[in-house]
Amino acid sequence: MFSKWRSKKEEQRTGHIIEIAAPISGQAVPLNEVPDETFAGGHMGKGLAIEPAEGKLLAPFDGKVAHIVKSGHALILEHASGLQLLLHIGIDTVSLKGSGFQSHVATGDTVKAGQILIEFDLEAIRSAGLSAISPVIVTSMEETPPEVECLYGQVTAGSDLVLKVATQ
Repeated sequence: MFSKWRSKKEEQRTGHIIEIAAPISGQAVPLNEVPDETFAGGHMGKGLAIEPAEGKLLAPFDGKVAHIVKSGHALILEHASGLQLLLHIGIDTVSLKGSGFQSHVATGDTVKAGQILIEFDLEAIRSAGLSAISPVIVTSMEETPPEVECLYGQVTAGSDLVLKVATQ
């Protein structure tokens, strides 16, 4: 009868769940499939990667652009809860020095879920001999990182969930 009620202690332990939509359309895969040990080994945080089907990075939730990398291939988006998400387009794409990336936002901008953050040229990335696989990482400076559930498979940006994050 009372199974739907959570105790105060359980409530404090589990916090709440933040659902994160796919920021890129394509195939969501485990991080260990990323051809870069820093991401594949989980050194940047927990998450997954998406093999892009198109060159658009969308905001997966309402938030604020905490930081955008100068070359435009990555950014950190902050949720109202304080959760930060690193969205990194391709591997070693910093070597393109911004070529093939068009940012539609700047550091400090407030964004809405589904808004285009960055457009990128998939062909330019691939013709430079680089992988377009794009890590989506929950970054955490906390001593105890949040629990992250990853959902793999074919995803459509802005509509399919890829991550569920339990915050404290």
